Amino acid sequence: MFAIVTIAGQQFKVEEGQELFVHQLEASEGEKVSFAEVLLTENNGQVTVGKPYVSGAKVTASVLGQQKGDKVIVFKKKRRKGYRVKNGHRQRFTQDQGGIH
Repeated sequence: MFAIVTIAGQQFKVEEGQELFVHQLEASEGEKVSFAEVLLTENNGQVTVGKPYVSGAKVTASVLGQQKGDKVIVFKKKRRKGYRVKNGHRQRFTQDQGGIH
């Protein structure tokens, strides 16, 4: 059994008990969150596609913690002009473990 759900503007394929990293959500550790924007569900070969969402389906998850991703270096340069800019970014993630209902 799996579902395709929209979380924080991105689509994820989720299964029962799967751990997932999504962009940071406004939830504290141990809190339950639910997502109602389910686009597709599959249960023992029975596929249900939403128009645009599957009615009555939702995905619930418990927040395991907040984390930071790896550092991404952004370096810009224009040759022979003396222009160099170096930037870094670390994306914040929320780690969830969820189930389909």
